[in-house]
Amino acid sequence: MELTEPTFVIIDFETVTPAGQRPHPIEVAACAARYRDGFLTETGRFTALIRPPDGISLTRYDIAQTGITPDMLADAEPAATVLSTLDGRLRQPPYLLVAHNAPYEAGLLYDWRTACPVLARTPLLDTVRLARAAYPGLPRHRLDDLLRHLDIPAPADRHRALPDVLATLAVFERLLAGGHDLSHAEITPKLLEEEREAAKGQQESLFAP
Repeated sequence: MELTEPTFVIIDFETVTPAGQRPHPIEVAACAARYRDGFLTETGRFTALIRPPDGISLTRYDIAQTGITPDMLADAEPAATVLSTLDGRLRQPPYLLVAHNAPYEAGLLYDWRTACPVLARTPLLDTVRLARAAYPGLPRHRLDDLLRHLDIPAPADRHRALPDVLATLAVFERLLAGGHDLSHAEITPKLLEEEREAAKGQQESLFAP
């Protein structure tokens, strides 16, 4: 993989997860960056609070974890509007999304694929998988563990979307500078897999007897 080709988009969601339901995003942040000469150079960023659907409320734990309160979300746009706006910023492909525990972000993007079709089709790199390969001696590879291991200061507002994105970017930059193979950490979006299977089935049907 040629590191100078794609624009990396580091992305993070903060969510609430009511019992028996899928996670609902309450904040998203993304930071676009290009890799040159051993460094990631930021080319743009996006952050927005997201108003959850009616009937979905924040618990005390959610508020304590993120610092996000119901009052902060009262005037926010709904997820479909926010993610459509972010999706519209991706106009110069190719892109690679980057996230810590990327399957979680991938699941959210799939849930909202109608609002953000570009994001939902974009392959992801998982910094957890990269870190496990790069630092196999670490007992855990949570974001805080990696920040400590790499002597990167933790942001003041950990568990807010933009600070977590910037922390992930700092970790990812170190992983890139170390020359670690990215291929084993790439995740193919579910939407892309479904579309490929549908196209394959259609192609096979053309040659059916």
